[in-house]
Amino acid sequence: MGRSKALLDADGQPFLVRVVRSLRDGGCDPVVVVLREGAGPEAEMALALGSRVVVNPDPRAGPISSIRAALDSLGAGIEGIVVLPVDHPGVKSETVASLVQAGREARGRIVLPRMQGRRGHPALFPASVLDELRNPGLEGGARSVVRRSRDRVVEVEVEDPGVLEDIDDPDRYRMIFGVPPGQVRE
Repeated sequence: MGRSKALLDADGQPFLVRVVRSLRDGGCDPVVVVLREGAGPEAEMALALGSRVVVNPDPRAGPISSIRAALDSLGAGIEGIVVLPVDHPGVKSETVASLVQAGREARGRIVLPRMQGRRGHPALFPASVLDELRNPGLEGGARSVVRRSRDRVVEVEVEDPGVLEDIDDPDRYRMIFGVPPGQVRE
């Protein structure tokens, strides 16, 4: 994107604000925001929202390194985690709440949202799979944990386009937010 996705405008709020509020209002506590640096506008914003800020020691290793940094900060004894990338700012808190409720009922199974026949974000990983996510030899990241055994995955049908809206480039941003070509709001 050429700039911090976390600070991009999503209909009047930065991506980071929307993601943190969706998680918090959906029942996640604490909310951990993993960043490349512990200081800066993203960290200030996350702290102002009541989130815990964690620095990813190796962001080049991909998203799994952020998940591991969050897990390390949480310690033992957690029920599970909900992973919501910042480039999915359209996810509704009601969707997160549905996943959290399904996770409680699914007893140790991974919970994913599904809309129009497609899986999306966020993903709920129960305590029973957290050691797999922590494994430094894991190839393919969190997605490989999901794919290992289809019988341990529960899909929740949702009416939330945000679960499928992965905003990875300026064209996708402009398409979703109706911004004229050549512009990205910050």
